[in-house]
Amino acid sequence: MTIRAGILISLLALAAIFTRTEAATVSDADVAQILGRLDDVLEKRGLYITERSARIDSLMDVLRHRELPVASRLSALLTAGDYLNAFNTDSALMLYETGYSVASRSGLDSVAMRFALRKATYLPLTLRIQRASQLMDSIEAAGVPSGLLAEYYDARRQMCFYMANLFPDQDLAQSMNVLEREAQTMLIPLLRKGTPLYKLNLGESLLYEGDLSGAKATLNSLVDDLDETDPLYARACHMLADIAKERGDENGRIYYLALSAISDARCATREVTSLQELGQLMFGRSDVARAHDYLSVALKNAVDCNVAMRILQTSKAMPYIESAHRAEINASRHRLYAIMAAMGVLVIILVVAWHTVRTKNMQLRGMASRLEQANSTKDVYIAQFLNLCSVYMDKLNQFNKVVNRKLSAGKADDLYKLTKSGKFIEEQAGEFYDVFDNAFLHIYPTFVDEVNNLLAPDKRISLKPGEKLNTDLRILALMRLGIEDTSRIAQMLNYSVYTIYTYRNKFKSRAVDRDNFESDVMKIQSA
Repeated sequence: MTIRAGILISLLALAAIFTRTEAATVSDADVAQILGRLDDVLEKRGLYITERSARIDSLMDVLRHRELPVASRLSALLTAGDYLNAFNTDSALMLYETGYSVASRSGLDSVAMRFALRKATYLPLTLRIQRASQLMDSIEAAGVPSGLLAEYYDARRQMCFYMANLFPDQDLAQSMNVLEREAQTMLIPLLRKGTPLYKLNLGESLLYEGDLSGAKATLNSLVDDLDETDPLYARACHMLADIAKERGDENGRIYYLALSAISDARCATREVTSLQELGQLMFGRSDVARAHDYLSVALKNAVDCNVAMRILQTSKAMPYIESAHRAEINASRHRLYAIMAAMGVLVIILVVAWHTVRTKNMQLRGMASRLEQANSTKDVYIAQFLNLCSVYMDKLNQFNKVVNRKLSAGKADDLYKLTKSGKFIEEQAGEFYDVFDNAFLHIYPTFVDEVNNLLAPDKRISLKPGEKLNTDLRILALMRLGIEDTSRIAQMLNYSVYTIYTYRNKFKSRAVDRDNFESDVMKIQSA
């Protein structure tokens, strides 16, 4: 009775798991909650990358010890390479190549084979497909030690998976998929049952065979056993997203892609696809802000990881980014129209009020005149503001085209140099200063002379030929426009807060009336 009761309980437990797996659905509230969590995690991705970089640095420090024994050096090379292979693929491949050379020179053939398998696995990420195939084909399964057979078939499976994702030709991709599944079929019996890697490969195999229910049950069991900082967690969640896609469950697909992306971010894994797929789904849902954020992070991951394969794939998503930008620009334009309409209504109200006051009390003519003058000044402000918006929208479109051309031409390094040099920012700052100087002096044409009248004769400002305003005068100009907060002035002029403080103090020391200098500047009248 005891044995039968135990069997019955086990069957009921399996039935319960199966029922939970099949019946569980992802609601809109679940999707909103997981996407909110993903947004929070992505904000902290810099911290996770810093932590992983620190770990990598410590591993590399071990390799710098020249007196390290060969066995210890090879072990350190393999560990560091494995820790780098989803963070900086080129660096990982260099470590694997070094390990292969050291092991070969030392006559450690099985260790050299392990490094060769690692190289063959990840070479497709750098588009060196032929080299990867040659290296993998040079290793005959019959000559692989029994202790390395699982690694051999896992490496072959992963290499074929990467190649299948690279080939635009469906026939070539399918042939790679066949080879991948053959390797996985050989791999699964070599893995210890119940281990995470066994469950992952079993779940993927069931998915390929079309057993969606079995695959989902197996992968859910794996996810339940793993922490989300385990790289296998991200892979399992991505497969669950593929199952949801096969079933037409969009909410489920988004949910599991978000879980996969969270795991990738927390592991500081850069060689990923979940975030890219999720960004495209968000765009399809008209969530432009998230689509832009996710795709931008995915592209940065691909560039930082030096994975040509992912850069190529992510570049295909660039139209989504461009569309997202265009949608945002359109939304900004509509908001601008609304502001203009509101200000137009305000001008009308002010004019009506002015006429009403004028007819009721002639003594308020002076006030009404100043109000009309203020309205005229506002019109100038509006015109200059619209001109500035037009200039920067044009610059944004030009920069977007440059980005598209560079990425389409595979010149990501050029794009990186362009943004890193700061030249673009300096050029835009120069153009901003020109527009600002013209607009301000149009409203306050005598500003320079009136400021100099407030300064001691030997400390007055002398402008260079062709110069309309300099940094000193721009600080005072912003103060005259009502922007007195030092931090805001620093942001607008691209200086540090300390520098702006220094400029303001120097002005006071040069003024005729030090205590009232800034208040005197505020009294300078417009034209």
